[in-house]
Amino acid sequence: MSAVLPAGHPSVQPSRVGVLLVNLGTPDAPTPAAVRRYLKQFLSDPRVVEIPRLVWWPILNGIILNTRPRKSAHAYSQVWTEHGSPLASITRAQAAALQERLGDAAVVRWAMRYGNPALGAEVQALKDAGCERILIAPLYPQYSGATTASSHDALGAQLAAMRWQPAIRTLPPYYDDPAHIAALRDDTARQLAALPFVPEVLLLSFHGMPERTLHLGDPYHCQCRKTARLLTEALAGDFPDLRIEVTFQSRFGRAKWLEPATDAVIASEAAKGTRRMAIAAPGFSADCLETLEELAIRGKEQFVEGGGTNFAALSCLNTSPAGMAMLETLVRRELAGWI
Repeated sequence: MSAVLPAGHPSVQPSRVGVLLVNLGTPDAPTPAAVRRYLKQFLSDPRVVEIPRLVWWPILNGIILNTRPRKSAHAYSQVWTEHGSPLASITRAQAAALQERLGDAAVVRWAMRYGNPALGAEVQALKDAGCERILIAPLYPQYSGATTASSHDALGAQLAAMRWQPAIRTLPPYYDDPAHIAALRDDTARQLAALPFVPEVLLLSFHGMPERTLHLGDPYHCQCRKTARLLTEALAGDFPDLRIEVTFQSRFGRAKWLEPATDAVIASEAAKGTRRMAIAAPGFSADCLETLEELAIRGKEQFVEGGGTNFAALSCLNTSPAGMAMLETLVRRELAGWI
């Protein structure tokens, strides 16, 4: 029997549990203006660019934001869909699929760290819907200060602005979780078996980071390497002749980045006679500009121009059965005691 509230008492939603899936971000449109807004927010985060403000600010505002938006907008236009940004539409679909799996046990929403829907606004929306307990789930398998920690920063800023805060849990990195490795193995094996050719080499391409982040204590590089090692071992039984290499993509600026670089390895493989290549991105939970344009379009062009004949960029886990089963497993584990 529900309690009777005194006259004039504000309405109170029934207590519920919320889940917020978080990904990195995307512009609202494939236009220079929208990309500029997105890049300004993204590249202004000191977690992303660890350069003193006095040095970085003139470079960002005087050079990068005046030159890069047009080039990036062209890249986005090549992968934009009728549903908008691939990253946004896939993350939205993941949230909807997870909601179906969880049913009435939790309210599932999704957010972007940079761009829309904003992380802070979505936390508030869950609280307004009566969610007094919320699991924040950054969809980054490997931890990095520039991704996972930045999401936590945005969460902290939102909580600091709230008088009535919800109880919070956060999804830990799952780079070596058996459920994650099993999902990668099953989905990668499925896609490799469906190819019209047999690859000689499979590149596992992770997003790059400046090398100095490794020396400063960021575990990202080591966690990428462990994901790759475990996935390589898991695929060995079904693909004993497949050579698997680890690379890092998306270099930016003049600093030394994690190596070997994906584009350099694609070029060297083609030059030394590799003719059949596949590439996967096990550090990305959903396909995005970096996988659909940088790998699938530019990577293929580079490989073919270098003499390669067959190239395939495999899809990320996205909303595949293996990917959604993994996500449900991870989320239900973190919600133990709440649902």
